[in-house]
Amino acid sequence: MMLKPDKTPGFCRDCLAEQKSEARRCAACGSPRLVRHKELYDLTLAHIDCDAFYAAVEKRDNPDLADKPVIIGGGKRGVVSTACYVARIHGVRSAMPMFKALEACPQAIVIRPDMEKYVKVGREVRALMQELTPLVQPLSIDEAFLELGGTQRLHHDPPARTLAKFARRVEKEIGITVSVGLSYCKFLAKVASDLQKPRGFSVIGREEAVEFLAPRPVTMVWGVGKAFAATLEADGIRTIGQLQTMEEPDLMRRYGSMGQRLARLSRGIDDREVHLNDPAKSVSSETTFFDDISRYDELVPILRNLSETVSWRLKKSGIAGNTVVLKMKTADFKSRTRNRKLEDPTQLADRIFRTGIELLEKETDGTKFRLIGIGVTDLCDPGRADPPDLIDQQSTRRAAAEAAMDRLRDKFGKKTVETGYTFGGGKRDG
Repeated sequence: MMLKPDKTPGFCRDCLAEQKSEARRCAACGSPRLVRHKELYDLTLAHIDCDAFYAAVEKRDNPDLADKPVIIGGGKRGVVSTACYVARIHGVRSAMPMFKALEACPQAIVIRPDMEKYVKVGREVRALMQELTPLVQPLSIDEAFLELGGTQRLHHDPPARTLAKFARRVEKEIGITVSVGLSYCKFLAKVASDLQKPRGFSVIGREEAVEFLAPRPVTMVWGVGKAFAATLEADGIRTIGQLQTMEEPDLMRRYGSMGQRLARLSRGIDDREVHLNDPAKSVSSETTFFDDISRYDELVPILRNLSETVSWRLKKSGIAGNTVVLKMKTADFKSRTRNRKLEDPTQLADRIFRTGIELLEKETDGTKFRLIGIGVTDLCDPGRADPPDLIDQQSTRRAAAEAAMDRLRDKFGKKTVETGYTFGGGKRDG
């Protein structure tokens, strides 16, 4: 299968035929989707990213949306979660305020996120990844790093071809597309996966890394956001090439630990390994309101719904939390975060909610809020969670009632049963 050393290794991503010439189209099937690189069969670290994931799932499930601009997001006060590539042509971007997105693309079809559906599809993609290698490190619901070193004997193909087969399989079996970045380190694998979206397959090798990075903006370096980019620009640094001319000690004197990262990543040095993910540090849920809300009685049912979402995620993930965190954002975009340590860890919506409303009561002083969120941190094994309360029998009864509600919801759906907090406009129960 391997070509002579004087040839640049390459294959067709559609029919997988080896390419023995430098032609722009596949000699076997005529496809222009070829991948060639001197290090193609030596590289083993990949980053896989689903293309416009939420929007792609919605288009898969509704073919009438195929050629239409689709935005996944919520309300005029929310932000864009994902925009399909048709909408992106009009200037719509993730995290853009919804009103700006609709100004840029007024003909867009807006769909509220269906996270349960997206999680299900994400797990299907993840399962196919894990058939390639046990070393899959998820970054989010729709992207992950993979290390395929040593898998050639298993798959009877080098990692590059195995990844191309994977991309075809996702498209055929799941109905969405992915982009693949192949390199020797995490930083450049992630960069590569963004180069040719959608349905991309890009390779960045060791020999070209420094030259490839030199003209790129400093914002390509992992961890350099808008604020830090502005700091660098104030110091006259705009490109990665400028960082390459500076010594690591100098960059560290200027920018601390971030200076070390700049020095190393700018030269393509990244020794982070792919590993099974560290445990999550928190589980939370939040919502942005269509109109600002200041009244306690209006915020309570919203907080209850969010608490139930957090509880459901904890139970499904088999974890519990020791600290409840309330997050609020005022109408003028100022954030408030309040937290309380529990005596015992919890998975229960009831405990999360009741702790949350105690924190909420101190904040509802007439201030108008545009966002509220609730979550838990200090995650742990659920074995110690929610012991029976021998003093507060009401708490024990509520825990038993919640377990019964969970069984009904698992069997008949989430809306099968509601509490008094959320039913009929948010009446409080006991």
